[in-house]
Amino acid sequence: MATVYLQEIREELQKGPTEKDHPFRFFTFSTVGLDQVARLRTVVLRDVSKDLKLTFYTDRRSKKITHIKENKRVSLLLYHPTKLLQLKIEGTATYKDDEATKEKYWSKLDTYAKKQYTTSRSPGSNLINPQNLEYLSEENHFCIVEITPYKIEYLKLSQPNHIRVRFSKVGIQWESEYLVP
Repeated sequence: MATVYLQEIREELQKGPTEKDHPFRFFTFSTVGLDQVARLRTVVLRDVSKDLKLTFYTDRRSKKITHIKENKRVSLLLYHPTKLLQLKIEGTATYKDDEATKEKYWSKLDTYAKKQYTTSRSPGSNLINPQNLEYLSEENHFCIVEITPYKIEYLKLSQPNHIRVRFSKVGIQWESEYLVP
C-alpha cells in the first residue's frame, strides 16, 4: 500500500526540474557545519534521477560547499501547497566541479544564469554597493551538488485522515512505515 506514496514522491519530484511553476522547483536545503548550527537556504532543483538523486547548482565558494565538506549529511524540505503535500528528505551530499561534469550542466544554462557563477567575490562577502559587483570573464565557480537520499518522510494533509509515511533506504530498496501524523 505504501508503494503508491513512493510512486507519488517520484512523480512529483521529477516534475520539479521540468515544470516551471511546480512547487518542488524551489526547495529548502539545510546543512550543519562544524559550528553545529543548521543553515537553511532555498535552491533550485535541476535534476532528479530514476533512483531519486537530486541535483542543484551553486558557487563552489559558497558556505554550502564548506558545510558539505565538514558534514555531508543534509536535509531538504519541499512543500506542495495545492496538494497539501510535504516531503522531508535526509541524504548525503556530494559536490562535483570537474570539467566534464561542469560542461554537461553549464551548457544548459542561459547567459544570465551563467553570470551568477562568475562574481569576482565569493557569495556572502561584504559588498558596499550592489551596483559595483564585478564579474570575471575568463573563469567561473560553477559546481553541482548531488543529494543521495536515505530517508524520505511523506506527509499528506487530507480528509478524513492525514497520511504520514517514512521511507528508509535499505540497500537498494525503500522500506516504509506509517507514522502518526
